[in-house]
Amino acid sequence: MIDLHTHTDESDGTLIPVELVTAAAQMSLEALAITDHDTFAGYDQAASSASELGLDLVCGIELSTKFRGRSVHLLGYFLQNGPTEDFRNWVTALQQARHVRNRGLIERLASKGVQITAEELKQRGGTLPGRPHFAAILAQKGYVSSIQQAFDEYLDESAACYVAREEPSFAEGIARITSGGGLASLPHPGRVSRQHGVLEESVGEMRDLGLRGIEVYHSDHSAEDQCFYESLARNLDLAITGGSDFHGETKPRVALGTGIDGKLSVPRSVLDNLRQITSF
Repeated sequence: MIDLHTHTDESDGTLIPVELVTAAAQMSLEALAITDHDTFAGYDQAASSASELGLDLVCGIELSTKFRGRSVHLLGYFLQNGPTEDFRNWVTALQQARHVRNRGLIERLASKGVQITAEELKQRGGTLPGRPHFAAILAQKGYVSSIQQAFDEYLDESAACYVAREEPSFAEGIARITSGGGLASLPHPGRVSRQHGVLEESVGEMRDLGLRGIEVYHSDHSAEDQCFYESLARNLDLAITGGSDFHGETKPRVALGTGIDGKLSVPRSVLDNLRQITSF
């Protein structure tokens, strides 16, 4: 069993990188991908520990992009070699957009009487805080009773204090991942559209832009969903990827490797196939 979609505290997870790879090794995962948002810091910190533990650690990243005017995530997997220096430099530039958005969000919250300081945000989220860290602070300070309420009332795209951030287009994200030596895959595809007909059309367009994989295995997916996405991958000649989308305490129901209620199981053959595809 493997897990190709996880997050550390270098983005919006709660485990430090060494804790994540140690937990993966203790539960005998054969391979793990760290796919933090807009950063390789978690992977870079975990690489030596993973090697010592005998864990097959895959370098990955999750980008926020714009597709048809909506924010859509994109996974990049670097299966043969690490990302190029040019790609790393581009990712560093993306991080600045997060900082700009965070300053705007602090101001927007303050206008509603909700006080969060930049120092509080840094203490909670480190060098690259995001909306989940805002949500945790809101709950801690008693402005809301739960993380979900924080998003519903203040942070989601339709909420009172939402601040958009500058994101690359989906096409640019794919092009950057590809030229940087990676394979681009669509994570949690059901979030693109819950309507299967619309989803098939969208993923077909994404495939034409250079998308090479789709996340068939995910904690969000029912058995029926998994079958549908597997069929979609086959019909569009896309590689299958999969993982729990583990975040630690941020998403307490999602367990590393096994997802929600132990229903997830990603076979090793998924990773073997991805490496075979990218070896040519």
